[in-house]
Amino acid sequence: MRVAILDDYQDVVRHLDCFASLRGHEVKVFNHPARGVVQLAARLAAFDAIVLTRERTRVGRDLLARLPRLRLICQTGKVGPHLDLDACTRQGVVVTESSGYPQATAEFTWLLILAALRRLPAYMANLYAGQWQRSLPSRADWPLAGFGESLAGKTLGIWGYGRIGRLVAGFGRAFGMRVLVHGRDASLAAAAADAHAPMADRAEFFGTCDVLTLHLRLVDATRGCITAADLARMKPTALLVNTSRAELIAPGALAAALRAGRPGLAAVDVFEREPPHDEPLLTLPNAICTPHLGFTERQSYERLFGGAFESLNAFARGAPVAVANPEALAAVR
Repeated sequence: MRVAILDDYQDVVRHLDCFASLRGHEVKVFNHPARGVVQLAARLAAFDAIVLTRERTRVGRDLLARLPRLRLICQTGKVGPHLDLDACTRQGVVVTESSGYPQATAEFTWLLILAALRRLPAYMANLYAGQWQRSLPSRADWPLAGFGESLAGKTLGIWGYGRIGRLVAGFGRAFGMRVLVHGRDASLAAAAADAHAPMADRAEFFGTCDVLTLHLRLVDATRGCITAADLARMKPTALLVNTSRAELIAPGALAAALRAGRPGLAAVDVFEREPPHDEPLLTLPNAICTPHLGFTERQSYERLFGGAFESLNAFARGAPVAVANPEALAAVR
């Protein structure tokens, strides 16, 4: 098969152990995103299969209509809003999924928490600029804004108690934090079973947490679910962490909240547009921003791409596995 692997920004996929499993296929790895649907369609017109790097490229009806040769899309991780699964099914394009590696994002979440509360990026930048032990400036409502803080004794809030949220909760307990969990009834029950504190009241949850981290999937019900009113309830000393999806927060609400001082800090790994363009969070001294690195590490890529490549080989053998739209199989038999 002719296979295109999209959006390998770091040019690492061809160096993974699992890449050897594609021997026998004609593979092209693209390291830079296309500029628009027309360019992307021209790039992909000759390929039978596409391997998507998470949600970096949107695949909708307009693109699929320009790719009559396409038979297979291998999604690294689970299908999300970036991929029009119904359109794929109507066009007879089979979509497969692979499993993720929650440890990578959970560990990166904790890295951001520690870096933010100890003001590490600001201290490092000032050190390189010749300023010794200088961090964020003080504020009238928070005189110690630039002074680092430890985690022990603070309250960690987790919204979304899935595989990643559970790991982050365990890290919080190990650091001596009180762990609160907000979410659906099933999440609250699971948190209680793990000896964490469930908190159903949304306003109380936002107002209580010293550190609040988001671990929700982006679906219609969660898009924009964190509002400006929610953020305004947070303490001026609180930290909001988002390694999940930027679209969980109402557009513009986080930047406005940080300017208003509630919460006092944010650490984000995700943006509505990636790579970001004219992103206001990048201009704020109380925001730590990273370029969507939560899942980009070796073990995670071996799991994500290894599963995608296994599905590709199974499809090529005529025995598809991990198919997200089995209705599309009728078109290829």
